[in-house]
Amino acid sequence: MVDPILFRAGMARLGAAVCVISTDGPAGRRGFTASAVCSVTDEPPTLIVCVNRSAATNAVLKANGVLCVNILTGQHIGMADLFARSEVLDRFADDSAWTTLFTGAPALRDALASLDCRISEVNEIGTHSVFFCQVESMRLLDRMEGLVYFDRCYHRLSPSTAA
Repeated sequence: MVDPILFRAGMARLGAAVCVISTDGPAGRRGFTASAVCSVTDEPPTLIVCVNRSAATNAVLKANGVLCVNILTGQHIGMADLFARSEVLDRFADDSAWTTLFTGAPALRDALASLDCRISEVNEIGTHSVFFCQVESMRLLDRMEGLVYFDRCYHRLSPSTAA
C-alpha cells in the first residue's frame, strides 16, 4: 500500500477549484472550504463533495440534507481562508454577501457559480464521507477568473489571452 504522506504529496499536484460548501436547515448553518468536488453526470445533474468524517460539518450536512457548492473567484482568497479555519467563527457575518436559491442553503452572491443541491446519497470510504448531490438550481456569473488550489497554495486562474 502507498504511504499516506506520499499519497497526499501526489494529490497536492492535482490542481482543483476552490469552493465554499454551505448548508442550512434543522441542524444549523455551516460552511467550509473544499477542493474535493467533482461532477458525476449531467443527467440528472449530480456532483460529489468529499468531507472528512471527523469534521463537525459532516453530521450537519447529513442532518440538513442540502448544500450549496459556491465556486470561488480569484477575489475570494480571504473567504477561502475564513471558511478553512477550524475555530468556530461566524463565517456568515456579512449577511449581504449571501442569498438562497431553491433549497435554502446559503449561496454566495458573487461566486463564479453556485450549485444548490439536495444530498441524494452518502457513501463512507475510509476517513471521508462522499456526498452525492443532485443539483436543484444554480446561478452563474460572467466573471471568468477562478481560484484553484495547487501545491498547497491558492492560485488565480484566468483564461488565456494568447492568440
